[in-house]
Amino acid sequence: MESMSGDLMDRLKERRSKMSSSQKAIASYILEHYDQAAFMTAAKIGEAVGTSESTVVRFAISLGYKGYPEFRQALSGWVRNRINSVSRMAFKFGDGDSKNIINEVLTADIERIRDTIDIVRPDVFEASCNLILEAEHVYVSGLRSAEPLASFLSFYLNIIRNDVIQLRSTSTSEIFEQELRISPDDVLIGICFPRYSMRTLKTMELARDNGARVISITDGPYSPMNMYSTFSLYARSDSISITDSMVAPLSLLNAIITGLCLKRPEQVRENLEKLEKAWRDYQVYLNDEIDFMNGTTVLDYSLFRNEEG
Repeated sequence: MESMSGDLMDRLKERRSKMSSSQKAIASYILEHYDQAAFMTAAKIGEAVGTSESTVVRFAISLGYKGYPEFRQALSGWVRNRINSVSRMAFKFGDGDSKNIINEVLTADIERIRDTIDIVRPDVFEASCNLILEAEHVYVSGLRSAEPLASFLSFYLNIIRNDVIQLRSTSTSEIFEQELRISPDDVLIGICFPRYSMRTLKTMELARDNGARVISITDGPYSPMNMYSTFSLYARSDSISITDSMVAPLSLLNAIITGLCLKRPEQVRENLEKLEKAWRDYQVYLNDEIDFMNGTTVLDYSLFRNEEG
């Protein structure tokens, strides 16, 4: 793809004179409403300029992108570098009407999931799942805003298979100590989205240097995570808020977990049965301590009585 780094808007202006009338309309709309266009679907832009969704997709491809999602990602990056998040929120939500905020945020998250479906390659997804199952040890690295994703994935990987290590730390040296024994028989899953954590990148670099396979879960082909990755899985995380949207990345992790379960159903079933027994025997969940009678909840005090001979 021809790079559109530098000033994307200047490049659009230069190319506009050679475009068809429909493409000129799209380019003009983006130049005038870039802060809105960066978060609009191809269908929405087509509707705004009076053309079809397919024309907008072809417009993106004519600029050298694989499709509209990749173009919008580049546009979103351009916007992020020029407008701070608070200004974007004020522009987008105006008077802060609660219904408008809910509709806009949830609709945007739905669109991120749809775009993620388009950019995740099934063959890479399949190969990544196989690597996770076949590795001797699985290391999971995700820090800062990605740490909840790493915890979520690690929790379920521990149900599916043995020897899962989540790298947790506030210090780079401590992360390296936890990762010290990583080998070519292991795999590391790195989860990182803009702004990219150098500590996560370093865990991936160490894994690669030790011969381990590396799976990155990140936002796109321009992520620095790809430098160290055997396989890369992409999910959209851009947001107009001060926070990143982790809805699409979480859905991608959910798909990975589901794929792994379907590959090892008997092992997962056995592990879950053991867990259920432990939860029941040791009253891990509140429902184990409650009887539901006639719509009311009554504590089962027998669970707290000491056994008497």
